[in-house]
Amino acid sequence: MNMSDKKIRVLVAKPGLDGHDRGAKVVALALKDAGMEVIYSGLHQTIPAIVRQAIQEDVDVIGLSIMSGAHIPICRKLMSLIKEEGLDDVLVVVGGVIPNKDIPVLKEMGVDGVFPGGTPFEDIINFIKNNVKKRK
Repeated sequence: MNMSDKKIRVLVAKPGLDGHDRGAKVVALALKDAGMEVIYSGLHQTIPAIVRQAIQEDVDVIGLSIMSGAHIPICRKLMSLIKEEGLDDVLVVVGGVIPNKDIPVLKEMGVDGVFPGGTPFEDIINFIKNNVKKRK
């Protein structure tokens, strides 16, 4: 099976105490419609649980949806755990309520793509398709 037949696998996760998942579900649906396999974590996930699920599901992308304003500490924790687990080939994208001034901070941490609320789905889909690291 060649790479172009392999569906991109995306874990859409809701870390922490944030109870708003409408955006995450809408994005998950848009990614599915674009031909990706999407696994949705459900609400209130811990970072270790998200990383474990990413490993178990062998995903290409971890997408976090964060509305709580805690994106910096959450992403810092996620990126360090990803490094520990050797998941360097997993693309990390974050969406939600993210002030523009925080985007460079997140990118510096190693987050690949940051999509504040209102980003067109097309942008997210194209970013993932263009940036997923082709795996064996």
